[in-house]
Amino acid sequence: MEKSIEIERSIIKKYKKPIWHRFIGGCKDYRLINEGDRIAVCVSGGKDSFLLANCMRQLQRHSDVPFTLEFLCMDPGYRPENRAMIEQNAVQMALPLHIFETEIFDAVADAGQSPCYLCARMRRGYLYKNARALGCNKIALGHHFDDVIETTLMSMLWGAEVKTMMPKLHSTNYPGMELIRPLYLVREADILAWKRYNGLSFLQCACRFTERGTAEGTRANGEAGARAQTKALIAALRKTNPQADVNLFRSMHNVNLNMALGWTKDGRPHSFLEEYDKADAAF
Repeated sequence: MEKSIEIERSIIKKYKKPIWHRFIGGCKDYRLINEGDRIAVCVSGGKDSFLLANCMRQLQRHSDVPFTLEFLCMDPGYRPENRAMIEQNAVQMALPLHIFETEIFDAVADAGQSPCYLCARMRRGYLYKNARALGCNKIALGHHFDDVIETTLMSMLWGAEVKTMMPKLHSTNYPGMELIRPLYLVREADILAWKRYNGLSFLQCACRFTERGTAEGTRANGEAGARAQTKALIAALRKTNPQADVNLFRSMHNVNLNMALGWTKDGRPHSFLEEYDKADAAF
C-alpha cells in the first residue's frame, strides 16, 4: 500500500507541472468529466494506461465534481507472463482491476484484414460492452500528446487527409457511451520519466504478431513502422524548430476553411468551389 501511495503522490509532487497540470488542463479544456459520470478507465498494461488510472483516482479524491471510477482490463490473449505483469502492477498500485478475457488475438490471426486496425476496432467494442455492463457511461483511454500529433501527421502522409485523434468521441454503436482521453496534453517523455522515477516496469507491446515472421506479423510491423517513422520525423523537426510539435497540435485548433481546398463533414465531401463564385460576386 505504501508503494501505491508513493507512486500516486509523485504525480502531484515531483511531476505536478508536466503531468498533473496538463492532465487537469486537458480534462477542463475539453470538458471530459461531468458530475455523475461513471467512467471505466481502460488499463492495457502499458505505462500510459497505468498513469491514467493513477491520475483519475487522484482527481476523484480531490475534485469538486463527483464521479465514479471502474478500472477495466481486457486480456485479448496475452501470454501468461504478460498477464501476470499486469496483475502484479495492479496489486502494487492497489488498483481494483476488473479483468475480462477475449480471443481477439486468435480472431485477428484468422482474418485477412490489417491486424492492427481490426484488433483496435474489436478491442474498442469489447471495452464499451464491458464498461456498460459495469454501469459506466464513459471509457477513458491513455492516449497522450505524442499519440495525437503522430496520428495527425500520419493521416496526412499515409492517409491523404487532415484529421486528428479527438479528445472525446460519442460512440456510434453504443448509444449514450462516450470515449475520453484525459492524457491528451501530457507528453510521452514525461510519462517515461514518471515510470523511471518510480522504478516501474510495464508491457511494451504484447502483440503476438510483432513476435512472428508471418504475413500478419509483417503487416503489423509495417503499421508500427509508419508510426515509428513519423515519430522520428517529428523528433528531427524539433531539432531545428523546438515548437514544431506544438505548432502541429495548435494547427488542428486553427483550421482555416477559407484556405482549404476541400473538407468532409458528416461523411459528405465539400469543395472550395462551392462558395468560390459567390465570394467573387460579393466584390
